[in-house]
Amino acid sequence: MSTAHILVVDDEPEIRRLVREILEDEGYEVTVAEGGNEARQARRARRPDLTLLDIWMPDIDGISLLKEWSNGGTLPSPVIMMSGHGSVETAIEATRLGAYDFIEKPLSLAKLLLTVERALEADKLHKENIGLRRHVQSVAEPVGKSPPIQQLREQIKRIAPHESWVLISGEPGSGKETFARTLHALSARSSGPFVDVSVASLARENAAAELFGSEEGGHIHFGRLEQANGGTLFLDDVGDMDPAIQARLLGALQTHSFLRLGGSEPVQTNVRIIAATHRDLREEVQAGRFREDLYFHLNVVPLTIPPLRDHCEDVPDLLNFYVNAIVDQENLPYRKFSVAAQNRLRNYGWPGNVRELKNLVQRLLILGSGEEISLAEVDAALGALPREAVTTATANFDLPLREARDQFEKAYLEHLMAKTGGSVGKTAKLAGIERTHLYRKLRSLGIAAKHEKSE
Repeated sequence: MSTAHILVVDDEPEIRRLVREILEDEGYEVTVAEGGNEARQARRARRPDLTLLDIWMPDIDGISLLKEWSNGGTLPSPVIMMSGHGSVETAIEATRLGAYDFIEKPLSLAKLLLTVERALEADKLHKENIGLRRHVQSVAEPVGKSPPIQQLREQIKRIAPHESWVLISGEPGSGKETFARTLHALSARSSGPFVDVSVASLARENAAAELFGSEEGGHIHFGRLEQANGGTLFLDDVGDMDPAIQARLLGALQTHSFLRLGGSEPVQTNVRIIAATHRDLREEVQAGRFREDLYFHLNVVPLTIPPLRDHCEDVPDLLNFYVNAIVDQENLPYRKFSVAAQNRLRNYGWPGNVRELKNLVQRLLILGSGEEISLAEVDAALGALPREAVTTATANFDLPLREARDQFEKAYLEHLMAKTGGSVGKTAKLAGIERTHLYRKLRSLGIAAKHEKSE
């Protein structure tokens, strides 16, 4: 169970003592500071999940600290201001700088506890919503009834309650993050944060600061590792990690502490690591691109996600799930796949796996119309080119680019013409090009149109 860490900043000893006792009785971890300088030191030692901040203090006032901690009106964690001599102008300024709320002294302990609870819940929902914008909607567990998916669900249920680290392997787009989120949701850390990091997308020059944070002057940037404290850190594409970052991460995992860039004091960390990769990390180790000691640290419990083509019987369930999810999220008209369209997709190769399926559903819902998604509409969205045609069209890699392109276009258009009975109008619609342009293209490639055949 994750416990929120609260920093209480107030120059009155009696208030610090009382607030600390009340919050600890409620199960929170509490650090106290009697002024601005102590508050800075406390934040440097450990990132608080919430701060109770007095306005009037002898060394530094709370508004000045708020300005220091705020980045364009955004604070790394909620701040609740406290004051016995506050004004409307002060409250407005605090809110403008990102403070969650403003409560007056003498403190009502019932109101204080309610405000703290609401602030923590609002912060958690905000972070979840950021993740949900990328993930359509929360998935309680992976979708599908096929034996491979059922077996994976059982494995996850056995693994989740333990603190062991997990290495998830699978092709790009196979749903590795969905399984990681399911592991987190079923673990004892489920009330804590789930922080995902796409290692491949980290800028090389800024990767260390993103992961481990930084200190510059009085400003502290809390990195992803620190943001995940008490919860789960998901490292996607871990095989793409820079060697220098690998060494730094290994040190953090071994000692449960690390230094921010520019920092001098170690920061303690308590996270569960779930890593994911589309590479064979053993081969990466043998090639010298990935540290062997880090590999063994991460690969405590291996989990392999099958590509969608290996559990294609789950395609109808996945289609239904993403239709409902995207319709709800984007307020689109509901459409259903015809039986013929579902059958076509069950027999499709899905090189992009579940991610490709989700993108296909989204495209058909946004661009299509009518209650039913037809086979012709699906074929058009897929490019209307079966796997055999793709193989035939692209088999000769020794051709010059122009000839290879012509060969591909000829196979593609011949397939469409066969599907439409040689109708140029229908073929142009499926291919998404103008009829006059298609006529010219057919003539240049030596393909007969319908009226040419009748003549």
